[in-house]
Amino acid sequence: MSTNHCYSTRLHRTLVHSRNKMSIILALLLVVGAASDTSAQQAKQPQQRDRNLDPSGFPWPGGAKMALSLTFDDGRSSQVTHAVPVLDSLNAKATFYAQPDNLLEELELWQQAAAAGHEFGNHTVGHPCTGNFAWVRYDGVVLESYDLDRMRSEILQANDEIEKLLGVRPVSFAYPCGQTYVGRGKNTKSYVPLVAELFQTGRRWLDETSNAPDHFDTAQVMAMRMDGEDFDAVHRMIERTKRSENWLVLAGHSVGDSPYRTNLDMLRALVVYAQDPNNGVWLAPVSEVASFIAKEQAAKE
Repeated sequence: MSTNHCYSTRLHRTLVHSRNKMSIILALLLVVGAASDTSAQQAKQPQQRDRNLDPSGFPWPGGAKMALSLTFDDGRSSQVTHAVPVLDSLNAKATFYAQPDNLLEELELWQQAAAAGHEFGNHTVGHPCTGNFAWVRYDGVVLESYDLDRMRSEILQANDEIEKLLGVRPVSFAYPCGQTYVGRGKNTKSYVPLVAELFQTGRRWLDETSNAPDHFDTAQVMAMRMDGEDFDAVHRMIERTKRSENWLVLAGHSVGDSPYRTNLDMLRALVVYAQDPNNGVWLAPVSEVASFIAKEQAAKE
């Protein structure tokens, strides 16, 4: 091979290599330029908002941005021995959905709580839930075995017994286990219409949102869990509700230090926070909030 041919070959390879490098550099410049244009366009566009947080514009009392109700289920003794003293010391009222038999364990304290202005709602006589829970089958209160007549009878019985024990007749109801049906398969029926007939409100359980004043169903009030939550977690629920200007209902059971109970320190911190006018929270029992919403809606008609 001649010297001239070798030189030509090396020159050709050099030129090809150079062209490849230039192509890569140009491609990189184009990518960077495109990314810059995209970033600039995104900066000019308004931020995508969470439509679930659009403010309702509802006129809560005292200029508050939201309503908050604290509720407790079953009428457990720890509620009246632990939670009620804290609530009373801060002049705060809650809603207690009671089973009549449970009230008998601390009846005098429960009577004092009723006299102090706490609300008492109906949580049925036997707490019927799905029979997938073993304890429900053992107690013979399997929802799949119920019909609407039995449900009506036991709800009215609970109303009568609570009124006899505490001197107040419930206007609020809480669905045991948050389940709203009786029967199974083709015979399944909702008992929400029954609750709507008998009560001002029916409260659910383990929901993921708050209640929009102009939309929510009074017979299916959304409720979020406060058992096992610390103040930071509950505060996040409040801030989200405040941005949408809705009604947040929190639901708990036993009160104490267990991870599965409503923490007493959290409850105290929550009430103190809610009662500070600077935080924009109206704290009131379920029936009081529901009555206020109904009054405002009637005024618009």
